[in-house]
Amino acid sequence: MPLRLLAAAVLWLAAATAAFAQNAGAQDVADFYKGRQITLIVGYGPGGGYDVYGRLVARHLGRFIPGEPVVVVQNMPGAGSLVAVNHLYNSAVKDGTVIATFAREMPMLGILGGNANAKFDPRRFTWLGSASSSEEDAILMFARKDAPVQRIEDAVGDNARELVLGATGQGAAGNDWAILLRELLGLKLRIVAGYPDSNGIFLAVERGEVQGRSLDYSAVRSSRPQWLAPDSEVRVVLQFGRPGRHKDLPAVPTARDLARKEFARRLIDVADLSNTLARPFAAPPGVPAERAKAIQAAFVAATRDAHFAAEAEKMRIEISPISGDEVLARIERLAASPVDLLDYLRKLRIAGKG
Repeated sequence: MPLRLLAAAVLWLAAATAAFAQNAGAQDVADFYKGRQITLIVGYGPGGGYDVYGRLVARHLGRFIPGEPVVVVQNMPGAGSLVAVNHLYNSAVKDGTVIATFAREMPMLGILGGNANAKFDPRRFTWLGSASSSEEDAILMFARKDAPVQRIEDAVGDNARELVLGATGQGAAGNDWAILLRELLGLKLRIVAGYPDSNGIFLAVERGEVQGRSLDYSAVRSSRPQWLAPDSEVRVVLQFGRPGRHKDLPAVPTARDLARKEFARRLIDVADLSNTLARPFAAPPGVPAERAKAIQAAFVAATRDAHFAAEAEKMRIEISPISGDEVLARIERLAASPVDLLDYLRKLRIAGKG
């Protein structure tokens, strides 16, 4: 046989073998998932923003996974979703039948260290992606209309008044951003942590147990749209977690507006990068490679599907999905942030109390 024909035959055989192996792998994945159930753990209780996104993903994800398994939601609140993260990393089965969504700040918590209860390395998760990258969102700080702080300027300076904010715990946006803004910008804030979930904080504000809270705009639109009405009992006093002012809130100042020093602006940039992981989803480390690829591809397909987008629009929640590879790349960028900034954030988290 001529050498060129032999080479062509070898290449054809290699391609055919690879295609067969790929098809066999896909069939194995379909056989595994057919008739099975995937548990999607939500690190908060029912009714909050993460629960809303988690249930939306659960309704669509299964039809994009080979074998079309049923996806069911299990709420696992505790410590700002740290309980769920630790469970996913250390205890959940690693066969591709358990995934989770949890606070966007959890990867930063794992990178910084200093919390003995954080028993995970965010770079080792099997990242599926994020349903939102906060490109069109913002984190808002609300204050009751009977609170001593009615503008953010009321909480800074020699005659500053205190604003009491409700939060879940370390690693959650409402807690960690409040500590950062208090220490970095001199805002007079007191954080009352320990609420089990977002819904609990909503009720605490409405009952007057605390004077305000922080959470993202899309979650408010979905869970408490009345908070954004002109006659609401609360008002937005500050926005952060994005480069500029949200298009719907042009008169509300940002954290950057208050940052007078270059170090403060650089630190806010790092915190904003963490916020771009707005609604992260992951599986445990060690999921078999073919199943990991299947659920990662399914997450991307589901969150970019027209039916998914239409339901998200109806629910008034922001969708700007990114892949698991992009989530991991952003986590690596966080880990590579300047040492002085990471050290400052680490000290805040270790010393930060209400």
